[in-house]
Amino acid sequence: MSAQQVPDFIVALQDPGFWDHPVDEIKLVQTHISYVVIAGEFVYKFKKPVDFGFLDFTTLEKRAYYCQRELELNRRLCPDIYLDLVTLSRRDGRYRLDTIGDVVEYGVKMVRMPEERMMSRVIAAGALERRHLDAVVDKLVPFYAAAAGDEAIQVFGRADAVGVNVLENFQQTESFVDGPALSREQFERIGAYARAVLADTKRFDDRIADGRIRDCHGDLYSANICLDEQVQIFDCIEFNERFRYSDVAADVAFLAMDLDYHGLDEEANYFLDRFATASADPNLLRQIAFYQCYRAYVRGKIGLFTAADPAVDATTAATCTEQAKRYFQLADRYAAESK
Repeated sequence: MSAQQVPDFIVALQDPGFWDHPVDEIKLVQTHISYVVIAGEFVYKFKKPVDFGFLDFTTLEKRAYYCQRELELNRRLCPDIYLDLVTLSRRDGRYRLDTIGDVVEYGVKMVRMPEERMMSRVIAAGALERRHLDAVVDKLVPFYAAAAGDEAIQVFGRADAVGVNVLENFQQTESFVDGPALSREQFERIGAYARAVLADTKRFDDRIADGRIRDCHGDLYSANICLDEQVQIFDCIEFNERFRYSDVAADVAFLAMDLDYHGLDEEANYFLDRFATASADPNLLRQIAFYQCYRAYVRGKIGLFTAADPAVDATTAATCTEQAKRYFQLADRYAAESK
């Protein structure tokens, strides 16, 4: 199914007459795993029936389960945004948001957040201030303190478990080496650095002993933060626990890397120092470069995969390739600076 071809029920949801609440505009946004329908003051998110190995939404039952998990997990940080599980049914040839009729799909209903306050837009406008970072820290510190961190979760902080996530990236990008975005020298330097850190198992065991392995957010960067009057941190990873169960350092390193990527190195350092102090975690900074490198490499990988998709137009492919190149350069910088 191409980006232009959508299911009948998504077409129906784009009709203003479908809704029982005021709708001044309707907008459809697609990701590789979701249809997002923006209807007036609300947002409705439906999962695509896809299987990428690391996630599986191929059955209605699985999509219902992961919609419920999305609600539960995201309510930890923004309970006022994630409203309800919705059921889409079909009766007498018409789609309805109720359970009267044959159930067609499940989705998540959210409050629409102000787009101009999204952190990515604030950064693009050159309007990010340290008070914004303070607010993010103040939101995150109690979240991690309250997050689950039992023995089953702590296992994911071990070097071998972390290595599963880190090393698979090199396997998945090897075919792109010597291309326009990733040189062999970068590939080998970054890989050698990652393996050297993973070999130092004590530094990972120390983080477990410090109680720093938690049920985290998993996707903590500017695209998933709204700097509204009350900071909202949304869209956590619900589909795979190994991407969410991690060292707190892996979570905050993502946002710090994102700030570096946008040329905000001083703000990144401020955020990390402020977070380490507020969370009474002086050892956090020792692990940050490793996880920043990991996060930058993952973003580069995603750029390569998107550019290689035959359904993507040439302009988008070129943009994604250039972004991937910058992410790999950043990952290489972290590897070099931390030696």
